[in-house]
Amino acid sequence: MAILRIDGVRTCTGHRSKTSIYNAVRAGLLTKPVPIGQRVVGWPDYEIEILVSAQVAGQTPDQIRELVQQLHAQRAERFKALLMPAQTTSASPVPANVVQLVGAAA
Repeated sequence: MAILRIDGVRTCTGHRSKTSIYNAVRAGLLTKPVPIGQRVVGWPDYEIEILVSAQVAGQTPDQIRELVQQLHAQRAERFKALLMPAQTTSASPVPANVVQLVGAAA
């Protein structure tokens, strides 16, 4: 996955200006940007690709708004999926490959 900065999003979507991109975000036709620095934001490339494909396929603005909502929900699910391995290892007191010694001094 790559993060596209605003100029990359302009190129991919055909928007002429930065303002038109942010107007599309406000209208729900483009996903919200994610922060990648103190004063820099970007968009996941796969989200932009999906939204452009939906426009090319002739989806209505309402259908694209619904797709944007689904993409926002998937962001949270992807994050949870990334955390799952960390949560399962922290839940078990001893990793499976470690043998506890009975009576060992702590």
